[in-house]
Amino acid sequence: MSGEPVKPRSADQSSAAKGFASGKEPSLTSGSEDIAAFVTKARAMSPHATGAKGRLVFALDATMSRQPTWDMACALQADMFREAAALGSLDIRLVYYRGLNECRATGWISDSAQLARLMGKIDCRGGNTQIGKVLSEARREAVASAIRAVVFVGDAMEEAVDDLCAKAGELGLLKVPVFMFQEGHDHVAEQAFREIARLTGGAWCRFDPGAAAQLRDLLRAAAAYAAGGREALLRLAKTANGAATLLGQMK
Repeated sequence: MSGEPVKPRSADQSSAAKGFASGKEPSLTSGSEDIAAFVTKARAMSPHATGAKGRLVFALDATMSRQPTWDMACALQADMFREAAALGSLDIRLVYYRGLNECRATGWISDSAQLARLMGKIDCRGGNTQIGKVLSEARREAVASAIRAVVFVGDAMEEAVDDLCAKAGELGLLKVPVFMFQEGHDHVAEQAFREIARLTGGAWCRFDPGAAAQLRDLLRAAAAYAAGGREALLRLAKTANGAATLLGQMK
């Protein structure tokens, strides 16, 4: 199979969510020529080009244990847009998984009210984690539309960590940091989340269950980076603990 990534569906949909994970994921080749071509194409797209609109993949675990945090994220997501508005503009693509192999992504959303309406229609359902599918979707978007960052909010990891690290490594080559925000103290999840963050040049942060203020600060910091890059994060770090926490880990 060709090393060219599968292109995502058209990004001009309305708020209706699209499924992308029910089928088999494309395999990734490891030939040196394919890798070189992949990296060359990725760098040429320059996701941090001056004046480019910031794009952020906002990924959430929507399994049953996540309902309280899902509701909290619904209430806080407007803060991401407000933070980005002071710096320029931001489009967000919501990705979530739940139930039995259900993993969906929206089109690009530039309005906080639209995102809130969409999230309000989604209920959490029992199932295992599907972080690998989130990372694969982020990789496709990184090549197709030059995303600047990925935010993931979750509390568990039930997959092969080496497979996740391989996908994270490709995002690292694309210079797309992944911010792994962990609720709670699951040790297995922490090890995996820390490694994903390290491999992508992102950051891992823990927030306490139900701690809206902590999560708000982290989401604002990630939005600032997506909209304005490292300089915006440096400015925010002077007044916000969340931004300082991210900066302390990012390469």
